[in-house]
Amino acid sequence: MRKGFDRSIQSLNGDDLWKLLEQYEGETFYTAKNLPFTYHIRGGEMFVDRRAKSITKATFQKALERVQQDPEKVTGPKALNVFGAPYVFALLRWLAEDMAVND
Repeated sequence: MRKGFDRSIQSLNGDDLWKLLEQYEGETFYTAKNLPFTYHIRGGEMFVDRRAKSITKATFQKALERVQQDPEKVTGPKALNVFGAPYVFALLRWLAEDMAVND
């Protein structure tokens, strides 16, 4: 698996990202440490089954902006510097890879 993000994610905006996340609600994803998780979305909040607090849409937008500013620099969850980084990173990485495959 690649470390950084490629350009496929550059075309997304925050609203498009959130709509994509809504489509995959309930599926199983894996963190960088290979921990499985699922999530559900209620309004502008994402609830991950491994976490008590929600991750907001604004958090995903902030993380997306960081990836878009310097995709090669974001090589792991800590580089995002946002709440719920392991889950946010896992989902952004998966979407970027999925988008690259489907291009």
